Amino acid sequence: MQVPFNDLHAQYQSLKEEIDAAISSVIAGSNFIRGPHIKEFENAFSKKTGTKHCISCANGTDALYISMKALGLGPGDEVITTAHSWISTSEAISQTGARVVFCDVNENDFLIDVEKIPSLITERTKGIIPVHLFGQAVEMTTLMDIARKHGLWVLEDCAQAHFATYKGKMVGTFGDAATFSFYPGKNLGAMGDAGCVATNREDVAEFAALFARHGGKGEHLIEGINSRMDGMQAAILNVKLSHIEKWTEKRRKAAKNYDKLLKCIPSITTPQENEHNDHVYHLYVIKLKERNQLKKYLQENGIQTVINYPKALPFYKAYDYLGHKHSDFPNSFTNQSKILSLPIHPEISLESQQFVIERIKAFMRSL
Repeated sequence: MQVPFNDLHAQYQSLKEEIDAAISSVIAGSNFIRGPHIKEFENAFSKKTGTKHCISCANGTDALYISMKALGLGPGDEVITTAHSWISTSEAISQTGARVVFCDVNENDFLIDVEKIPSLITERTKGIIPVHLFGQAVEMTTLMDIARKHGLWVLEDCAQAHFATYKGKMVGTFGDAATFSFYPGKNLGAMGDAGCVATNREDVAEFAALFARHGGKGEHLIEGINSRMDGMQAAILNVKLSHIEKWTEKRRKAAKNYDKLLKCIPSITTPQENEHNDHVYHLYVIKLKERNQLKKYLQENGIQTVINYPKALPFYKAYDYLGHKHSDFPNSFTNQSKILSLPIHPEISLESQQFVIERIKAFMRSL
């Protein structure tokens, strides 16, 4: 048996008629850049997330950069974000000219440790970017209290947590703005790059739309950038958006299957779903000491796995200038050598999951 980490082809096959019709519609109308499909998606996504504005753009990294520019970030400023995540968040901070300030994560849920944030705030701190990592929301009550107390803006990175909730409220609706990635492998993925900014703030929405489109097409009120979602991706996302609740439930069911099947292996730590959270399981991340050996063994047995992420951000060469030590981020440092993401997607079968667990058990018996 072969078990892919994700199966985008199977997803396409399940929606083939709808997606092919959407693509044909774009071609027939030559609506390749902007156009009706974009507007339809922006309106639908805004409604689905419960935000007033959705500003589409080329990708999730651009969405972060655009949002920070809209929030007035620039040289000399500082922004606090998580130490163990994908680099998009931190590199976008640096691209504005601001300085990234890393905060360690919690040991068991991999999310930013909000209790450590106050000690990192200085007179130069302008904002906090919580990353709702792997599909689970950060503890936003405490984080928002800290932000309000210190007069900081909050930008939620929702790239891995489409429609996850915290205390019944959708991620992306707590802070001043939120960003989403529609990279193909995301819970809601395009067939290419795409992203958006979501916000309830009129000023942020107005600036983001202006900045992402050359500072105003034909007017150029400011210098901006070229970051546009193309019509093809919007049309595809419009099709997929109507299926997202069903896919989320399938992901949650698959995660519960893994939880049950792995319960008998005490040396493996399964993902922690926090109280008040509805985890959407973009990734199903386990922890074990023999991570590298297990990954190799599973690969040899036809099972694809991924390490998200093999090194915490402060320990990459790109951030040598910050001068951090492993002891500055103990949980991030410990987790980076133990985490392994197992295959999970809406199309995964129980038989595939059982095969994965059988192979894991066989590996553990061989130790």
